[in-house]
Amino acid sequence: MKEKKTIFICGGGTGGHLYPALAIAQKLRQKEPELEIIFIGSQRPVEKEIITKYGEKFIGLKLGGLKGKGLKSTSSIFLIPAAIIKAIYLILKYRPQLVIGFGGYSSGPMILASWLLKKPRFILEQNVRPGFTNRLLRPFVPLVITAFEATLVYFKPKGIFLGNPVRPDFHSIEAKKQRSPFTLLIFGGSQGSHFLNQLMTHTLPLLKPIKDKIHIIHQTGARDHAWVRKAYLDHSFISAEVESFFFEMPEKYRQADLIICRAGATSIAEIIASRRASILIPFSQAAENHQYWNAYELFSCGAADMMLENEATPERLSQKIFDYFNHPEKLKALETKLAELKTSEPEEKIASLCLEMMGG
Repeated sequence: MKEKKTIFICGGGTGGHLYPALAIAQKLRQKEPELEIIFIGSQRPVEKEIITKYGEKFIGLKLGGLKGKGLKSTSSIFLIPAAIIKAIYLILKYRPQLVIGFGGYSSGPMILASWLLKKPRFILEQNVRPGFTNRLLRPFVPLVITAFEATLVYFKPKGIFLGNPVRPDFHSIEAKKQRSPFTLLIFGGSQGSHFLNQLMTHTLPLLKPIKDKIHIIHQTGARDHAWVRKAYLDHSFISAEVESFFFEMPEKYRQADLIICRAGATSIAEIIASRRASILIPFSQAAENHQYWNAYELFSCGAADMMLENEATPERLSQKIFDYFNHPEKLKALETKLAELKTSEPEEKIASLCLEMMGG
């Protein structure tokens, strides 16, 4: 009887780590339907909600982030030994043939446990500049897959550039032919962005000159949903969809002419895959300013627009929206550059590598 193969996919904290992991899981199942895939993450509710929504098995480790200052960061250190012990227990119980770390603090204990138990393993670095966890884990893995070619310098000779996996629907989004109504897509990641929510609601009255020619799709996050929705109702002259979260995000990208968002690694990957023009506003408090470098990677080659938080005023944002509305050729220029950045089938290549490392 053929032994059942099991793979651990570890990481999380936000949808930015989870959606690439789900894309790889989907591709692996296409290749090997009997494969058992178990997601290992933290105990943050957003992770379990997203993973179980897609029918996947999920196990949470009690962990907190190590970056930052104060009691919360200090207390997180004391959770690590118990998390590593649980990680060892899970590996001994399920006997995975491969452990993948997708970044985020929950991947740390699992990768360290797989190193101790000599299990095949690798990590993915989704940002242009490596995150704290992956820098710590580099000595404990034989291979690091990067989303950007510029990242290889941090991981030589272990690095291999394959791109950042995204859900298949993003690859099939066609170029926009009709830009009426001119559609904006606003979001700040799976948990929303208070800064972007405030910026956009204050920008609404300035968009009145094009009120009949514009449509806005705005993902607010759960915490701000009520007041942002009320702000749009107060400016009901603009057509809008306002929700705390959109599970069908590929369809929202399909509708969009211009995206206004943060610069998390997964958002960047989805923008590249869908070839949608964007104004990137990096989160200024992101660990080691990694969102700035993600945004700058696209901005520097003419594949995206960018504004820093201290530059992002309602007046300036509205001016940019008017500029792209009046000059669709500028949108086309961004889309053309994005097409040049698109990597070929990262999900296929990563999944094939997984099976090869598992001896399949």
